[in-house]
Amino acid sequence: MEIAEEILIVGAGIAGLTTALGLHRLGIRSLVLESSERLRITGFAFSTWSNAWRALDAVGVGESLRQKHYLLTGLVVASTFSDKPTSEVSFKDREIRCLQRRSLLETLAKELPDGTIRFSSKVVSIDESSGYCKRVHLADGTILKTKVLIGCDGVNSVVANWLGLKKPAFTGRSAIRGNASFEGGAGHGFGAKFKQFVGKGVRSGFLPYDDENVYWFFTWCPSTKEEEMEDDPVKLKQFVTSKIKDTSDEMKSVVEKTPLNDIVSSPLRYRKPWELLWGDISRGNVCVAGDALHPMTPDLGQGGCLAIEDGVVLARCLAEALLEKPGGAEPEEECERIEMGLKKFARERRWRSFDMIATAFVVGFIQQSEWKILNYLRDKFLLQFLSGLLLRKADFDCGNL
Repeated sequence: MEIAEEILIVGAGIAGLTTALGLHRLGIRSLVLESSERLRITGFAFSTWSNAWRALDAVGVGESLRQKHYLLTGLVVASTFSDKPTSEVSFKDREIRCLQRRSLLETLAKELPDGTIRFSSKVVSIDESSGYCKRVHLADGTILKTKVLIGCDGVNSVVANWLGLKKPAFTGRSAIRGNASFEGGAGHGFGAKFKQFVGKGVRSGFLPYDDENVYWFFTWCPSTKEEEMEDDPVKLKQFVTSKIKDTSDEMKSVVEKTPLNDIVSSPLRYRKPWELLWGDISRGNVCVAGDALHPMTPDLGQGGCLAIEDGVVLARCLAEALLEKPGGAEPEEECERIEMGLKKFARERRWRSFDMIATAFVVGFIQQSEWKILNYLRDKFLLQFLSGLLLRKADFDCGNL
């Protein structure tokens, strides 16, 4: 038995829920398939720049999220082995906050109609149905037939694989992330600045998102032995502590205050940007968005931001196609309009994704380099330029619904 659905979104992450909410705001129903039993709230937090806040305003959740998260005032960059800033950039006239992932996902989900998210629904395969529709097979044996299939299912995307996109490549770098809580007192007292430490082959930093909670990160190029630590938070915390022993006392206190169950590690993967130039972002009535489209290194702090942008642009492009002749179009005409709408989304996002993946990779290489000459140039000249580059990339406006 097949169950018919107009629009299927695979993955209830940032891109999937933003797309579903964007469609809902425009009067279009979708069904979101999530493989987990509940919302996936791992990852703690991420930086959200002006471009993301414009997109969150477009789907109507920006204001409620602002009330829970600091407005950051600037970025301070220092050497891994010094407290003395080598670069400081003001965030004046820009909106940059550290956004708790759980808060974002729960806010998006709360705005959706009941029944929009179907949990414990793992997609195992996709094939052609009769006519233009796709048949989506779930692990529990359910078969769903849909006119539109959107893959927001992350770096191991089943939908991206169906489109022929290669699996994301390992960058040779890994990241350890954590959430420190300074409850029961005067709070952390760090103010509202993004602080980052670079050099000697590592990159670390922290961002407060309210008076008591601080998100931190640490990236490095692991040896085979160090890769084995990924599932052991005790070893991860000990490793980071040893690597930042000469960094600022603030950075050390953040790591020290982090509970073991609030530390995770993962390899950093990215889609080789040139694959987006000739690969299929969309084909027929199928497309990908979010990390299924543009997995990238975290060096611009834009991965989650781009996923939010994707959701707004995709909802707008689909709505233009589906609402042109609501209920009155012939099936062939409707199929053609859906295909054109997804192609429009792909055109809008291809170069944006290419640019951000490539830029993030280069910035990460420069910041984490161990080359003495590059370290000297970075500390003397490049950090101010790179910091300004982050702000310019965040000036992008994906538009309204």
